Amino acid sequence: MNTVVMLNSLSHVIEKLASEMSLRCLSVGDGHTTALALFHMVGNFHWDAKLVLTLSAFALNHGDFCLLAQIYSSNQLGSSMAILRQVPMIMENSASLKPRFDILNKLIRSVLELTRCIMQFKELPSMYVTPDVPAMAKALNTLPTAVYWSFRGIVSCAAQITSITSKGHEYGKSSLELQSWELSTLILKINHLQEFLKKQLEDCHRVVGERREMDFRNSFNQLFDTIHIDNMKILKILISPRDDNLPIFDGVTKKRVSLEVLRKKNVLLLISGLDMPFHELSILDQIYHESRMHETRMDALYEVVWMPIVDPSIEYTEAMNKQFEEMKNDMPWFSVYHPSIIDRAVKRSIGDRWHFRSKPILVVLDPQGRELSPNAIHMMWIWGSNAFPFTSAREEALWREETWRLELLVSAMDPTILNWIRDDKYIFLYGGEDMEWIRKFTHTARAMAIAAQIPLEMVYFGKSKKKETFRRETVIINEEKLSYCLEDTILIWFFWTRIESMLFSKIQLKKADDQDPIILQIKKLLSYDKDGSWALLCRGSRILTNGHGSTMLQTSTDFDLWKEHVPARGFDLSFTDYHDKLHVAANNCCRFEFPIATGRIPEGMRCPECHRLMEKYIAFLCCHDQTGLLEPY
Repeated sequence: MNTVVMLNSLSHVIEKLASEMSLRCLSVGDGHTTALALFHMVGNFHWDAKLVLTLSAFALNHGDFCLLAQIYSSNQLGSSMAILRQVPMIMENSASLKPRFDILNKLIRSVLELTRCIMQFKELPSMYVTPDVPAMAKALNTLPTAVYWSFRGIVSCAAQITSITSKGHEYGKSSLELQSWELSTLILKINHLQEFLKKQLEDCHRVVGERREMDFRNSFNQLFDTIHIDNMKILKILISPRDDNLPIFDGVTKKRVSLEVLRKKNVLLLISGLDMPFHELSILDQIYHESRMHETRMDALYEVVWMPIVDPSIEYTEAMNKQFEEMKNDMPWFSVYHPSIIDRAVKRSIGDRWHFRSKPILVVLDPQGRELSPNAIHMMWIWGSNAFPFTSAREEALWREETWRLELLVSAMDPTILNWIRDDKYIFLYGGEDMEWIRKFTHTARAMAIAAQIPLEMVYFGKSKKKETFRRETVIINEEKLSYCLEDTILIWFFWTRIESMLFSKIQLKKADDQDPIILQIKKLLSYDKDGSWALLCRGSRILTNGHGSTMLQTSTDFDLWKEHVPARGFDLSFTDYHDKLHVAANNCCRFEFPIATGRIPEGMRCPECHRLMEKYIAFLCCHDQTGLLEPY
């Protein structure tokens, strides 16, 4: 059926409904009988169509009256017709008729709101909302009742208007209170139905949102398995799902720009919450600026885009927005201009694919939008921009080039330590929060160095998860001149973050159980730190031994017991041999914490001490010989 024929057919139905409505209102039929008569006239239509057609018929009749009220004083023909409908008299007495028209308007609005609500069920996508969805089933069961009472409301409105226009101002004056009560009862009933259906509609929209989100999340991974000519499609889905023309903020120019500035470039997506710590931003900022000063012009190779993820279940407050704006303006790279443009489904998909929880991650996309690394933040902490292009292959290559040496641990964070390395001095790196152990260890280590006539330096690195106590311990160490301390707490954070990143890098490469010396020593250092105190003895760049605080203290204390071996075997070998014997006797196994915020929890790891497979618990991860609750991060 073409459009013209369909419109003619519907117009005919509406005219018949309007005539029937007018006739029955003039004959003072009861509302129920009239409603049923109108029902029969639209019996072949769906429930929503029945209501819309009947409402259109009422609008046709009521529209005549409203139009005459507007033109009767300025149009001769309109004036004559208005007299027949008693419009002038009604307008003259509008003040006394106002209560009637007010309640009529309320009833009309209620019917319109209910009609709109019913029509929205028709617009729900059938692929997501089927009749067996509980909310939809409830709505379908209620629909006949809602349409019936809407018909009753329409008929009552038509009857009231007909009474006023056909029988004059004085008609029904004594029964106004009764009529108002009837109309008010209809309004309450229709409003109740509308509220019920509105609730079901909200539930249906929630189901649609959830199922659309699930479809998106299922198809999200396929985006990265598809070949694209550039990175625009991926970036638009991630950053600008609503096709915003200027979705990102340039940290240099402080202006909003289009995604075109990222076309065919390597893009590093910095994904975090609004609570990204200042020290993390500070180190990233330093690495970023160093890459821009590199002679190979790293700025032509990659761009960073900050994607702040805000929990959609939490109300976005003005304080949160202020925090976002401050962070955005402090960043030298690109940012999304507002967290709200990142779609809920995108946030969930980021969590699914890249295991984002709350700790920042750095996802790397190549110029075609292909994923080079699900999280290069560990590579960035360990090697900075030297890790470019941040692929897994590059990560493996960098590890192949590395050896277990002091520069790997301290990088270039402190020139004093680098000078000690160049001078080939003995260096103790140590940590812990037990001041009594710190005093004993530093005193015995210095006494050992004097007796052995070796140049010894010591530097304190605190404890990985107790940064709040670092300043207190540093003050004591400096006052008592126990050893050298790094004054900047950011460098202490960076030291431990790099150590942890080395482990996470191996986990991401699925090589955390490799028996290479680097990963074994990293595991030991993290476990010793967890248990209390630790120390690491180096000579220049070479790391001689890495041990628990108790065995390292005992080795220094027992110098008189093993010093006789120094002339023949040398200090280095004599120290490590004695320490290793103590270490074996102590039989210490390792345990590790993996907070849920990291996203990736390894399925299995081996203890670097006993080499047995470690058991995994909800609260903690340990080997067979070790138990204990974990402290929260």
